[in-house]
Amino acid sequence: MATDIEEPTLTVDELAARAGVTVRTVRFYGTRGLLPPPVIGPRRVGHYSQEHLSRLALIEELQHQGMTLAAIERYLQQLPEGLSAHDLAIHRAVVASWAPDSAEEVSRAELERRAGRPLSAEDLDRLVAMSVVKEAAAPDTYRLDLGLLRLGVQLLDVPIAHETILAARTVLLKHTRAAAHELSLLFRDEVSERESVEAVKDLSAHMQPLVVQALLTTFQRSLKEELREWLTEES
Repeated sequence: MATDIEEPTLTVDELAARAGVTVRTVRFYGTRGLLPPPVIGPRRVGHYSQEHLSRLALIEELQHQGMTLAAIERYLQQLPEGLSAHDLAIHRAVVASWAPDSAEEVSRAELERRAGRPLSAEDLDRLVAMSVVKEAAAPDTYRLDLGLLRLGVQLLDVPIAHETILAARTVLLKHTRAAAHELSLLFRDEVSERESVEAVKDLSAHMQPLVVQALLTTFQRSLKEELREWLTEES
């Protein structure tokens, strides 16, 4: 997979703020090898990139699902090398679909800080339509789905009709849920009723990165083939 070529421009404080974690957490993940080291610039200041931000979001999602640091380390070790920020964001979105829905109530200013950009009224309408955010009871306050934020913000800049994005989301949800159901039936056959909850969690921790990678790779290849056939027909 091609790696996005982006200059590391975020300081550790900016990275932590964008990710919604503390600087101490960022540095702790770095010492555990969960985050690559920053690029050291002038005055010995470390700079982080979008890849760091996407990887940090993935780590936080895995923790949210109850995975231990050791399990997260195993998960990250199984990922292919050279994943771009976009690839990691897709992994984050797919992984989030394994967990129960979670949302956080934030102000408009906090939402823009998490998004890393100002959000116009049209941007907010699109994020609401994509179920990334929902208007809360308090004025200028939103319920934010952290698992979808990064992907939703990226879609704001995609030159495609809003209705098409929503239709694509419906298609993806339909087929991924069907795949998840079929996979869950296979996993049930591997776990007997006598086995403990810990055994089930351990199986899930080992299988999730493999399933996510398989889904991502298969989808990318299938989409390329479909686009190639479509362009051949048009030419």
